[in-house]
Formats: sequence, structure tokens, C-alpha cells
Amino acid sequence: MPQLICPHCQSTLHCEERTWRCANGHSYDQARQGYLNLLLVQHKNSRRPGDTPQMLDHRQAFLDGGHYQPVSDTANRMLGAAAPRSVLDMGCGEGYYTDRLARALPDAECAGLDISKDAIIRACRRNRQIRWLVASSARLPVADTSVDAALCIFSPWSWQECLRVLRPGGQLLLVGPHADHLMALRSRLYDSVHPTPGLVRDLPPEFDIVDDQVLRYPMNLPAGALADLIGMTPHGMRSRPERQQALVAEGLPGLEVAMHMVLLQRR
Repeated sequence: MPQLICPHCQSTLHCEERTWRCANGHSYDQARQGYLNLLLVQHKNSRRPGDTPQMLDHRQAFLDGGHYQPVSDTANRMLGAAAPRSVLDMGCGEGYYTDRLARALPDAECAGLDISKDAIIRACRRNRQIRWLVASSARLPVADTSVDAALCIFSPWSWQECLRVLRPGGQLLLVGPHADHLMALRSRLYDSVHPTPGLVRDLPPEFDIVDDQVLRYPMNLPAGALADLIGMTPHGMRSRPERQQALVAEGLPGLEVAMHMVLLQRR
């Protein structure tokens, strides 16, 4: 597991039974569900930051249905090739990708963090062997150069923090939507489709691109899974409910997943 640090003073944290302490007297109790909350109140952007429980319900149902398993399998192969010993999933949500990665890399110590406590509680139910953290990817509670590999799927990341925690030669896998991702869905939900920003912009010189690919495959969804797909994304809040309902009732042929996956290596 990556070495944890205190979010107050950045000193090393040590575990004593179920309490984590630093040399400066700050302490954090591990929750009964197994997670550790290292998100300071002053760093929250709302009372309950992150995805809503309803979005998490939809995402968990959709992912457990296996509809994005090819994304998970590809991510596991890309990161697993270098046989990392410590892996950090930034923005892990309810833990689907982290859990499958940990099972694919049994020799690696894996940790997953998310700003949503509701998401992390769900992640704890998936796999108690993973270190689950409530924390922000903008302020990783992880020591410098203590991570072999980091993963970020559909979540924000900080170049500065990634450079700080990755060891030299460590790898970072970024996964996000390609411009064509779910185009059939987006074109039905909105009058006009906004362009998708590029996944990697302003690449720091300390990173080299090891692999850059777009994963494409068709997806035929029953009504319930289609409703979950809409509900787990911002489309569920941004698009008109009547359009969502009509789309679910009619079905959506021609739906295609297009994931941009970029593997970077720190010099």
C-alpha cells in the first residue's frame, strides 16, 4: 500500500489498532466499514461532495452488469504489464475498477480514494483487502514517490500530485471519453452535442506516452441498463426527463463505447 501522510501536516501516518497518527499528534480513526477518512472539512466543496447516492445506485447496477468490463480488462492489461507493487486508483467511485484490478494483480497492494464517502462505503463492501480512502485527488494523502502505478477513470486528476506521488519510472493510466463516446445517446438527449475535450492536455515534460489507444465496441442495452447509463452520468441531470424516458422506452440501437486510454510513464 502507498505510504499514507497526514492531510494537516503531510507527516507520515502510522496505524495503531484502528487509529492512524502522525508525529505531530493528528489522528484519524478507521471507520467500522474499513475506510479511512482523510478529507479535511475545509477541503470539501459541499456537505456531501461527489456523486449522489442515486447516481451511485445507477453506476453500481450498470457496472455490475458487465457493460464496461472491456474497459476494466484493458486497463488491467495496460497497467499489469509492468507488474506494479503499489497501485492507487484516484476517483475510484464505488470500487468496481479497483476491485477488478486488485484481483488481476494479486501481488500488488492497491488503494482507492474518492471524495464521496457514500461511494467509499460501497467500495468497502466489494473488497476489504483494499485500502479505501475518503480523500481528494487534488490533495493526495500519499507520500512522495511511494506509488508504482496510478489509475484515473472518468475522474479529475492533478498533474502536480501525480508527479509528486509516482516514483521515477512509475506509470499513470488515464481513461476518459473519446469524442465519439455514446454519440447515439448524446445526440438523442440534446439538440446539439458539445465537443468532448481532449483527455491529455498540457502534458508535463516529466511524462512520456507509453501507449495511446481508443477502445471501441458496440453496446446493446435493455431498458433498465439504458436508464442506469443515463442516471449514472451528468446526462441524467443535464438533459430533459421526457427525452430520457422516451429514449429508455424506445431503445437505442447503434450505441458505441469509445474510450480514450493513455498510459504515461514518469521519467
